[in-house]
This record gives sequence, structure tokens and C-alpha cells, in this order.
Amino acid sequence: MGLREDAATLQGELAQLRRELHQIPEIGLHLPLTQARVLTALSDLPLEVSTGTGLSSVTAVLRGSRPGPVVLLRGDMDALPVTEESGVEFTSRHDGAMHACGHDLHTAGLVGAARLLCARREELAGDVVFMFQPGEEGFDGAAHMIEEGVLTAAGRPADAAYGLHVFSSLLPTGVFASRPGPLMAASASLVVRVVGAGGHGSRPQNALDPVPAACEMVTALQTMVTRRFSTFEPVVLTVGEFHAGTRRNIIPDDARFEATVRTLSDEVSDQVGEHVVRLCEHIAAAHGLRAEVRYEKEYPVTVNDEAEHEFVASTIREVFGTDRFQPLPEPMMGSEDFSRVLARVPGTYVFLGACPPGTDPTRAPVNHSPHALFDDSVLADGAALLAELAIRRLCRTG
Repeated sequence: MGLREDAATLQGELAQLRRELHQIPEIGLHLPLTQARVLTALSDLPLEVSTGTGLSSVTAVLRGSRPGPVVLLRGDMDALPVTEESGVEFTSRHDGAMHACGHDLHTAGLVGAARLLCARREELAGDVVFMFQPGEEGFDGAAHMIEEGVLTAAGRPADAAYGLHVFSSLLPTGVFASRPGPLMAASASLVVRVVGAGGHGSRPQNALDPVPAACEMVTALQTMVTRRFSTFEPVVLTVGEFHAGTRRNIIPDDARFEATVRTLSDEVSDQVGEHVVRLCEHIAAAHGLRAEVRYEKEYPVTVNDEAEHEFVASTIREVFGTDRFQPLPEPMMGSEDFSRVLARVPGTYVFLGACPPGTDPTRAPVNHSPHALFDDSVLADGAALLAELAIRRLCRTG
């Protein structure tokens, strides 16, 4: 049988694994239950398996039958601090945690790719590294795994790297999508504390109220984006947290808000940092207050190598059909720590639609929503693509 046919025979097993993982979501760098389930799933395969020391990662190396290059395949494993409201039978058993971004599918799909490639070990001229990564959702797990040596796990540096991410919306079920060059944005965090002097709500003249100043900053930041940066150089700044006060008639001592900032270049990110610090400090000073502003870069831009992207796109078209690949006209402003791998290793990140059949992708709940639904029927094709990329990449230079 061909690779897709073999993958189809694994569909039930992979769906079962995905649903088990969906019920035990874990957040951050330490995922003991998830790690244990992955180790069990890999235990009967001819792999060199190691685990992280500072995080619950799993790295597995498959040695090909002949010398050759190294291909890295990555799947992230962590969940989000979201209370699930999807209504699925296999809903999360952990209060306040949910696989709302599809990482349970990524993990199961990578296990499937490992099974497919182990069955074809004799065909491989080179080695494959399977990177099961915790902490993608804001914990920079990729950086931790790189520091612990995942890129040289085969004994020499990886020559190519590929990853896949599912979407509960945006794309039709089973459709792959990507683009060369910048695919996803760099991220940075903005944390602002406006310090005043509290008092009674009936006598604001006797206090230094930080709330109006903080509100003014939130509005001014949006204006700053439109007036300091070209419309052809995307900058997204979203305030997601705002905290102040304990009662309606008490003026608090301080107010605090946090924002995420997305850009498509390090240079623009640096410029944003300069502007937001100056703007918030000066608004605070105009009100007789003080602003403590912290701007910190997080993940870099996710950049697909142009040659590797063309290789991935042509492979999808050949294996799955031309209608199964959709070129993306522009980058997405989400961020991803697989960017750290692609900054060191030529490769490509590709998206896969997992919107439930019969659902309009433009109206379906998005990734990170408590209502997000992912169709696990895409698992076999996702695993087949990762395995196919590894085989072709090794055979191409082996």
C-alpha cells in the first residue's frame, strides 16, 4: 500500500489517541500525563527516545538504513487555560484547561508520522527527529528544547524542519495552506502600571486617579499604530487585560493593563517598543502620575524558507491533489515558537483545515475559543504529509 493508504489504516488509532489527550489537557512546560501517553504510544517503535530535563518534552530519533541528512518534524503538546464548552463527548476532565488550539491533533499526528516512517526505515537515507514540544502557548517551549539540544538530537544538525498546525475555522476541512517568507508574526508583550494616589470617589480632586490616564493610554496606543506606521507595515496592538480598583467609590492607587503586539519585522517591533514607552510615560506625566512600562519581545517572525515551501506545496499537490493546497496571500498575525526552529533550520510550517464538515469555516468558532471544534478525520492525512515530506527530503539528498 502507499503512504496515504497506510495512514488511513491508522486513522482510528490516531483519533483514539487524540481524544484521550483531549481529556487530559495540561498547560505550560510540565505535561507529565501527556508525556507519559506519548511515551506509551512510541514504546513499540525502533526509536531512540529521550525526555527533557527542564520540561516534559519527548525527542525521538529514527535512524535510517543508510547515512544521509536529518529531517526534524515537530508537534506541540500543550493546552490553554480555557474552560471547555465544545460539547464533545470526550471533553476536558481538567477544570480550566482545554485543547482549544488543536495541539492534541498535532501530537497524535506526529505519532502517526513516526509509525509510518518506522515502517519504512529501510527506505530512509538519513535520520528523522520527532520533536514533541510542551509550552508553545506563551512558555517558549521551542527555545527550551533547542537549548537542550533537539536540533542536534541525531548527532549532527538538522538539515530541514517541518511542522503542521490545524485550524477549527478559516480553512475548509482537509485543505492545506501556507506561503513562502513571513507566515506568522513576531510577538511582544506590553505591560503598563499607572501609579497614582488613591482616595474617595466623591473627592477626586484630593487624589491622583490612575484610571482615566490608563484609559487614555489604551485609546492613544491604537491611534499611535495608525499614525506612526505605514498601512503597508502591519502592526497589531491589542489590550487584553485591564485591572483597577476594588469598589466603585474608591479611587485606586494604581491601574494596570497588558497588551500583545504583533509585527512582521524585528525593526518595526523595536520601533513599537520605543513609541509605546514614550507615549505611556508622557500621558502619565501630563496627569501628574507615573507610568511603569515594560515592553518585551517574545517570539520572532515565523519565516518559511522559499525553496522548502515550494517543495512542501508541490508535495501536497502531487500527493493530495491541487485542490487540497491553498496559497496564503498574506501572513497571519498570530505568532508561533516554531519560528525559533525555522530561524536556524530551513523548513516550512503549513496549516491544515480541521473545521467540522457541514460547518462554514468563516463562521466556525476559532482556535482558542471555548467552543472550538476540530475534526479529527484529518489526522491520517496530516500524518501522511509529515511522513511524505521526510521521505522525499531524505531521498532527495540521500
